[in-house]
Amino acid sequence: MRAMLKYVLVCLATLLCSARVRGQEIAVAAAADLKFAMGELAANFEKQTRTKVNVTYGSSGNFFSQMQNGAPFDLFFSADVEYAKKLEAGGQAEPGTLYHYAVGRIVIWMPPSVTVDVNARGMDALLDSAIQKIAIANPVHAPYGRAAVAALKKAGIYETVEPKLVYGENISQAAQFVQSGNAQVGIIALSLAISPPMKDGKSWPVPSEMHPAIEQAAIVLKSAKNRDAARAFLEFVKSKQGRATLEKCGFAIPKPDQEGSPH
Repeated sequence: MRAMLKYVLVCLATLLCSARVRGQEIAVAAAADLKFAMGELAANFEKQTRTKVNVTYGSSGNFFSQMQNGAPFDLFFSADVEYAKKLEAGGQAEPGTLYHYAVGRIVIWMPPSVTVDVNARGMDALLDSAIQKIAIANPVHAPYGRAAVAALKKAGIYETVEPKLVYGENISQAAQFVQSGNAQVGIIALSLAISPPMKDGKSWPVPSEMHPAIEQAAIVLKSAKNRDAARAFLEFVKSKQGRATLEKCGFAIPKPDQEGSPH
């Protein structure tokens, strides 16, 4: 009953906000792992509200630095909840808008041309002599990169494979390194591994206990020019349709007590 009431409140909030924001435009900064999910979310929201959603993709850490310096975004979808929390604590987010929208997952991915059997060997596949380069996101500012390093250390192979590592500016660029042949394998987001350009490759899911949870969160920025439209889009992401899109695109949906209450 409580869950049903929560769902109804989210739906009502979405409808009320949508009525006020038709024909507007919002700027969204989104973690690179969201490329395909966010494209679908934005397109569906635009159809329903005629509000244009302009999305810029990149690493969460870089976006965080930009927003501290006043970057002109309305919404921030971070792959690391801590960046969103820091902006909230610093007074740069609209109070009460922080929302845990997903938990990311990492996989070892390689193109069909690489003959190493990753499904049989798991993490040990990275030790194969045929693997000369392993692409990961830069762990300095990309949570997926930090998760990859943690998993390599948990497996006890980090020092061995470290010379093979090549770093993408974000998780999307790391995936591109493997697609282009500049690396034989990548530790990338599941959301990218199952996307149309990469779904024909071979992948092995890295067990979640091998790395810290990739908890992802969104906030509306206090400097948002179109605050109502930004809130309406966030409500759409919280809706049943929005959550289904994220799940379809490879994200785990947080349990109700992790999400934060609807606004």
